[in-house]
Amino acid sequence: MSDEASPATAPSPEARPRRRGPRLSRRALLLALTGGAALAAVPPATAGTRPRRTAPLAAPVGRVDELLARLTLDEKVSLLHGAADPASLGQAGHVPGVPRLGIPPLRLADGPAGIRVRRPATALPAPVMLAASFDPGLARAYGRVIGREGRALGQDVLLSPMANLIRTPYAGRNFETFSEDPLLTADLVAEEIRGIQAEGLVATVKHFALNNQERDRTTVDVHAAEQTLHETELRAFEAAVAAGAGAVMAAYNKVDGVHATENAPLLTGILRDRWGFDGWVMSDWGAVHSTGPALAAGLDMEMPGGSRYGAALRDAVRAGRIGEAAVDRSVRRILSVRERFGLLDETPSRPARDAASGARLALRVAVAGATLLRNERGALPLTDRAVRSLAVIGPTATVPFVSGGGSAHVVPDAATSPLDAIRARAGKDASVAHAVGEDLFGRPLPPLSPAVDLEGVRVAAGATWTRTVTLTATDPDEWTFLVHYSGPRPTVTLDGTELFPVRQGITEYFVGGLLGRAPDGLHVRRTGRSLTAGPHELKITARGGPAGQLFRLRAVTGATRAADLAEAVRAARAAHSVVLFAYEDATEGQDRATLALPGHQEALIEAVTAANARTTVVLNTSSAVTMPWRERTAAVLQMYYPGQEGAAATTAVLFGDADPGGRLTQTFPAAEDRHPTAGNPRRYPGEGGVEEYGEGVHVGHRWYEAEGVVPLYPFGHGLSYTTFRYEDLTVAPGAAEGLDVTFTVRNTGRRDGVEVAQIYLGPSPDLTSLGIDQPRSALAGYRRLELAAGERRRVTVHVTARTLSSWDTARHGWVLGTGRRTVRVGSSSADPGLRLGVEVRPS
Repeated sequence: MSDEASPATAPSPEARPRRRGPRLSRRALLLALTGGAALAAVPPATAGTRPRRTAPLAAPVGRVDELLARLTLDEKVSLLHGAADPASLGQAGHVPGVPRLGIPPLRLADGPAGIRVRRPATALPAPVMLAASFDPGLARAYGRVIGREGRALGQDVLLSPMANLIRTPYAGRNFETFSEDPLLTADLVAEEIRGIQAEGLVATVKHFALNNQERDRTTVDVHAAEQTLHETELRAFEAAVAAGAGAVMAAYNKVDGVHATENAPLLTGILRDRWGFDGWVMSDWGAVHSTGPALAAGLDMEMPGGSRYGAALRDAVRAGRIGEAAVDRSVRRILSVRERFGLLDETPSRPARDAASGARLALRVAVAGATLLRNERGALPLTDRAVRSLAVIGPTATVPFVSGGGSAHVVPDAATSPLDAIRARAGKDASVAHAVGEDLFGRPLPPLSPAVDLEGVRVAAGATWTRTVTLTATDPDEWTFLVHYSGPRPTVTLDGTELFPVRQGITEYFVGGLLGRAPDGLHVRRTGRSLTAGPHELKITARGGPAGQLFRLRAVTGATRAADLAEAVRAARAAHSVVLFAYEDATEGQDRATLALPGHQEALIEAVTAANARTTVVLNTSSAVTMPWRERTAAVLQMYYPGQEGAAATTAVLFGDADPGGRLTQTFPAAEDRHPTAGNPRRYPGEGGVEEYGEGVHVGHRWYEAEGVVPLYPFGHGLSYTTFRYEDLTVAPGAAEGLDVTFTVRNTGRRDGVEVAQIYLGPSPDLTSLGIDQPRSALAGYRRLELAAGERRRVTVHVTARTLSSWDTARHGWVLGTGRRTVRVGSSSADPGLRLGVEVRPS
């Protein structure tokens, strides 16, 4: 079992607030910002303590045995794979029940940041923003909101959390996971699972294992050395098992030449034999490649259909190629977990949604994860003249950027725009101008011949609408064409070439959380074309489909871009201060091609900061971005994908109603060629279909330390509106061969503030002499502190024996890192902080 997750006390049902509405009053805002009554019973957990198993009690074996004895082979097989849901709620998966025996169907929903169904749900900040709080207790509360809402919205299994590390900054799902650091990820994953399952929803930790990129994710063969595997990627999965996770999702990729869904060393050798996992293993959607080998390896359920575990499995059993005992084993695992969670009852109980409580938690997480990267000459918080004369620039100032795309998309109860929130906070006497800066959704096309209005065409159900027109470009220019539509995608050709062809595979369905939909909810596709001056033929064909549809065709040109930029510059010059919102729209199914901000945003930032040096850039990005424009800015505030309360949280931090509480859980590289996977295609994205984790145990911030590479911003970095001092470091032997690291933190400023104290550990000389590779500096513990102005607090953080240990490939197990080791305490991985040498000896 893992030593890494941290227990936290969950709130009692009596502590939950009464249901109101999704909108927050000013009092509710203040409660949420200060961790009000709804969550007051969730204290911060102590990092590094041994996790408790918190799953519901084990099933009465007799009931599962009785059901198993009565099930026919066909019925058993039906429980091992997904099928179409005749009454779908819009969830990701469905397993039919067995009505004859009173076994209800099972519904499985995506939900890294809230429940993904057709109905509204609380859209929480992305997990990467939760992680920035460095608060396992908050992760427990986050899980409880998702768990309750999943049950309320008719779901039984949550396909979350994602425990894969942030290994490359290009990975398209970095926002869905937590951190580049194994310890921090393990702590937060375990606590979120405890929260989810405390509400009766089965948590599924994913993607097991080494699924750290979207590019070639279904085919890439990932190789990681034994020590690398156990010390980095597997640490959070092990913590999830210790926390009682009911299910594990096997990944798409191969591991050492074998698909993860039929990889016996992973699914049986490590997961069950070494860690004692007693839940069930399901596949990622469409990831099963065999029947017998997958079942024998330990894969229990195929999702979302039954191409391998349906008729093929039944026929193999009847023909004697697969023993029925193997089927019984998987059915027993699934039924046992379902019984533990009350999911074998014909009418399982469902709580009511509490939208107001969910909104308060969403706000609390967004404020706790808000990470202030730069703040020159006290540009933030906004006060006095900055409040009275402000320009707000950027498309995401008026279009709330709630979540990333793909499995993480949630239909929120409501989401206010940052511009509206800023204007409300600044007050009626303030001047708050807005300029879009860069148009994301296009403008009506110039006059066409013959004349036709393509700004809003309605096509009746079953009808087909078609036109051929001439578009005349006055000058050679770069055009971006956009089609907005509510039904079947219209076919649009330009000079005989289709502009919006249907893409292959999942890339057709997974689009960003921002760019994929217009503000009014229509689907959006876009493409760029270079047009010569003169006439061009446009042909549009749109079908109404079964329900009819609305569509429009728009464009952005070089001329409109120049006009938007000029408007933004004028607004910046006319204001005392500027808040510029910038974005990067990530999604499942594709990796990023660059670490630069997309589109023409860099040019926008350069122009606006040249016009007004008092410019704060607010980043709504999934992961690290490069910042060639940084030195021109006054402040940079990292807000990730902040959920439905992102506008309120951003405004609270900008105006100083709350201290920015977040710290980076991933290193921001200084350039595209200065990070652990840069310039090494074998590490990313792989060569010849093979990828190697050649960085070994030196993942994330450990690599920067080992290589002496200076990042743009280090792991753990984040500024406060006050200042802190560390004093009086001592280290003493702790329980179970661990260490107790004790120090004092003092708020030396005039404001209340948040500090995240971080403990880093140097290598063991005794392990070095054995040839065991170790990080030069590894995160060993942390503590989130809220300190009043002038307050000092004595803090003790326990460093576990597991954290002091390394994986020995000669013993195939953990070995304590003895000898004289350096303990460092500070505010980031790059902070020299306080240092002390300590002798580590076995007890």
